[in-house]
Amino acid sequence: MSDFAGDTKAKETAKPRARQTSSLKQLAEHLGLNPATVSVVLNDVPGRSIPQATRDRIKAAAKAMNYQPNLLARSLRNRRTLTIGILVPELGDGYHTQVMSGIGDQLIQAGYFYFTAHHRHKRSLIEDYTRMLVGRGAQGLIAIDTQLEHPVSIPVVAVAGHRHIEGVTNVLLDHARAAELALNHLYGLGHRRIAFMRGQPFSSDSNERWKSLVAVAERLKLEIKPELVVSLDRDMSSPELGYPVVQELLGTKEPFTAIVAFNDISAIGTIRALRDFNLRVPEDVSVIGFDDIKAAAYTLPRLTTINQPLEEIGRVATQSLLNRIHNTVPPRDEITVEPELIIRESTGPAKS
Repeated sequence: MSDFAGDTKAKETAKPRARQTSSLKQLAEHLGLNPATVSVVLNDVPGRSIPQATRDRIKAAAKAMNYQPNLLARSLRNRRTLTIGILVPELGDGYHTQVMSGIGDQLIQAGYFYFTAHHRHKRSLIEDYTRMLVGRGAQGLIAIDTQLEHPVSIPVVAVAGHRHIEGVTNVLLDHARAAELALNHLYGLGHRRIAFMRGQPFSSDSNERWKSLVAVAERLKLEIKPELVVSLDRDMSSPELGYPVVQELLGTKEPFTAIVAFNDISAIGTIRALRDFNLRVPEDVSVIGFDDIKAAAYTLPRLTTINQPLEEIGRVATQSLLNRIHNTVPPRDEITVEPELIIRESTGPAKS
């Protein structure tokens, strides 16, 4: 019994302990030097004539005493925290995560750290998180698919932002061109009875995408039948988003040969709903998505979609924000990104 207790005690004493850190003041007192001199050496401030022997002694002592700089105090003095805040509705959706991937890569390359806050499209959280990020020293904000209401005291870039707000750069897809690509593709395949899926009212792109589709349909003299228009209203990032609304559409018995889904996630749910109704894609109904998330190339059938260069959008947004922060180029109110039609297996000639 006593041997066991002794062994346990020995093991406890053998556990590694975290090294105690030292402050600049403690380091200077240990060396008998002025804290300003120690700071100059540790921060490699140029133009100061300090003997090399003293420099070596300071750096050796800093390593031995596990000196840790107070980055917060330094950033407050310099007013440069090298921190960016990111507002995003959710973290589990292909669209948002791919945009954030581009943002993260660009910020790492620029030597910046970032905080992410997801708000589920709740206006109160958007307001609260904006204040919190500014209060914690963020030098700028990137808002992804987030409806901002007013200017912020720091530079802001909005991805899929459609409101003109002072101090905010909007990075937008050319939705008019995207609608042309989608509808011209289906029209060229002979589709005239086309069903449409409108996005959720809280999604930043919903209204702009819908207006663009309506305008192109009018030019092509394609009738948009109200009974062939369904609307999404759920806040989710799984294919379940598109499944029930397409079930309801099929329940009306109104015939259609193609459907334009709001995004790729809802398009994948659409394909499942059609198959459960014993309809083949694309032989009976063609399906076109939007975004070109990574999963779109691996569905069965592979999804025809409108490509948004999501990671590139993230990089463009980040560089635009850094330009605003550093005043390297004149700020722009809007940056437009071009879409691309990706033709895969989910669209084909209209069934006669």
